[in-house]
Amino acid sequence: MTTLSISNNRFAQYMALTKPRVTQLAVFCAIIGMFLATPDFPDWRVMLAATVGIWLLAGAAFAINCLIEREIDSRMARTARRASASGEITESQILVFSCAIGGAGMWVLYQFVNPLTMWLTFATFVGYALIYTIVLKPATPQNIVIGGLSGAMPPALGWAAIANDVPMQAWLLVLIIFIWTPPHFWALAMYRRDDYAKSGLPMLPITHGLEFTRFHVWLYTIALFATTMLPYAVHMSGLIYLISAVILGIMFLWYAWRIYRHYDDILARKTFTFSIIYLSLLFLALLVDHYIKL
Repeated sequence: MTTLSISNNRFAQYMALTKPRVTQLAVFCAIIGMFLATPDFPDWRVMLAATVGIWLLAGAAFAINCLIEREIDSRMARTARRASASGEITESQILVFSCAIGGAGMWVLYQFVNPLTMWLTFATFVGYALIYTIVLKPATPQNIVIGGLSGAMPPALGWAAIANDVPMQAWLLVLIIFIWTPPHFWALAMYRRDDYAKSGLPMLPITHGLEFTRFHVWLYTIALFATTMLPYAVHMSGLIYLISAVILGIMFLWYAWRIYRHYDDILARKTFTFSIIYLSLLFLALLVDHYIKL
């Protein structure tokens, strides 16, 4: 293997620690928050800096998560190949990497965005990387519910970046992601339940069984449908968003109902995949509606 190949492989291993697909969804929601924060178009320079800063701090939080959970990850087929779990990247290397990109993210946000966004993003980092990963996740099967606030914060971070404020409308977007997180994650936890049983983590399908988890996926999806009506109810959005939210919500409810009544692992996997598409399209509808009012 050439030196270049080794270098590229090591770069890919470090990037994998930042969980790029999850980070992309978080940053996408933050960018939507940036657009919704102003009636016009946001300043592209501030928007670019905010995107970079939020991305770096999110990646740093996920890297710390990989560091803390390296032994747990090594017991799970889904995560055993991570360089943190296999030991190919050492604990000190992960810590230095996380501090480097996290520090760079804070500097970018402070210098080119505003202190409010920096501190909110740093608080999100602490909430996910430390409070959720160390305290909540190994302690309670409601970990994903209680700790979901950290993962729900990106729209508020994006809003703060442009408006230097976090009004009620931004918190509505946070609430939507907060309610979306349990049915999204529990769908994964159900079809990966054997993996989670090996991990030793008290995930809901392990501690309370599939039937209990399926019922709660159904309940949270109902709550999510109601929550997604709030932007229209408070005149934050118009008919384009409302119609989109109703159609997407009915589709999610159909998946959740089938999980509750006729569960199988393939259906749970499809529900997990759809939940990501659902959130992306829902926030895209908010963006379109923001500029095309009906």
